[in-house]
Amino acid sequence: MNRWRQRLPLSLVFAAIALAYMALAVAIALLLARWLGNPWLAGGVAVAALLPLLVYHVRRAFAPMNSLFRALAGTVASYRDGDFGFGLSWRGGGDLGQLVASHNELGDALREQRLSLVQRELLLDTMVQNTPVAMLLVDPARRIVLGNIAARKLLGEGKRLEGRAFDEIMAQAPDAMREAFERGGDGMFTVGDINEFDNGSEDIYHLARRHFRLNGRRHELVLLRQLTAELRRQEVQTWKKVIRVISHELNNSLAPIASLAHSGAELLRRGQLERLPTALATIEDRARHLEGFIRDYARFAKMPSPRLESVPWPRFVAQLRSQVDFVYDGPESPDAIARIDVAQLEQALINLLKNAHESGSQPEDVALSLRRLPEAWRVDVLDRGSGMNEAVLANALLPFYSTKRHGTGLGLALAREIAEAHGGRIALLNREGGGLCVSLVLPA
Repeated sequence: MNRWRQRLPLSLVFAAIALAYMALAVAIALLLARWLGNPWLAGGVAVAALLPLLVYHVRRAFAPMNSLFRALAGTVASYRDGDFGFGLSWRGGGDLGQLVASHNELGDALREQRLSLVQRELLLDTMVQNTPVAMLLVDPARRIVLGNIAARKLLGEGKRLEGRAFDEIMAQAPDAMREAFERGGDGMFTVGDINEFDNGSEDIYHLARRHFRLNGRRHELVLLRQLTAELRRQEVQTWKKVIRVISHELNNSLAPIASLAHSGAELLRRGQLERLPTALATIEDRARHLEGFIRDYARFAKMPSPRLESVPWPRFVAQLRSQVDFVYDGPESPDAIARIDVAQLEQALINLLKNAHESGSQPEDVALSLRRLPEAWRVDVLDRGSGMNEAVLANALLPFYSTKRHGTGLGLALAREIAEAHGGRIALLNREGGGLCVSLVLPA
């Protein structure tokens, strides 16, 4: 009923026009019939005479609606072209009034969304352009689509990079940077002479590369972050920590040695030789501890590049079990081949397995699990000790970090160094039900 009520005024207009012309046509036909004597001829003449007037009045009645429809078509075309600054005005009501109101509401919503989108684009562009990380967007044709200010300073002498060939830019880049790109993937490289000591001769960069699809085409995002200042700060902090750890360990060993040497001299002077072997044994023990401590640091600092060889996992595991106890869960077939540096990986796993035994776990709960992944081997060292809290998990792999009273903080750091030198990675996570899992993933 509501729809019919809204349409009633327009219907009444059309009905009134039609009735008026019908009455006029009948009147004219009656007059002509008396004059012509033929009612049919008179009716035809009357209709022919009034038809142009009827068409004129109908067009006049529909003219506002036709104008409205043309305006609607024009605003839709403007919306399609991204211009949302148009609105419509319609004094009438009914369905056309609702259509115009809805159209204007749509225009307002699109206008607000466009304004919000423009503001976000400006904010994003400002952030991208002013970030200290050099950013490059490369299209499938290996041409630069976007290069921020940091990228222009690093690779283009401050000039715009958009439209230039990426390979052309790389041809002019330093050798270390070009080699890092040729290796593929993420990595770090140093630009400059590392043998100079003028505090400005070398810069360290981290390279990150990500691929994604933009408008259905594969693009590459290149990020170059300068790490020189940050790494130098960390280097200073690390050296300070190393000095503190070494000083602490040296004092812990040298102070008892000096005291016992003095006591031994007094015992010798007094002729109390029966207590002298105890003092000498303690001196020997502390000296050997200090020797092992220095040896561990030297081993970590002089870690050579791994010499990879093909070794059956069962043979490697058997050799490992001759040095430390654990439960083995993995392949027994000699066809399971690893490409590893036997000595380095053995040292890493011995450290991890000894940590597992020292975690408070029962000996039968210390296990080594080996699994084949699509392109790698996963080695898990498992225990049922107390695990690690979040703070320890976050720092456990850092050199010189240790929660043990007499720990050097090098065991896990050494394992990490060995895993990454093999092209793999290491991760620590607490096990459900208690205990720790140290997971090494090594390329097959």
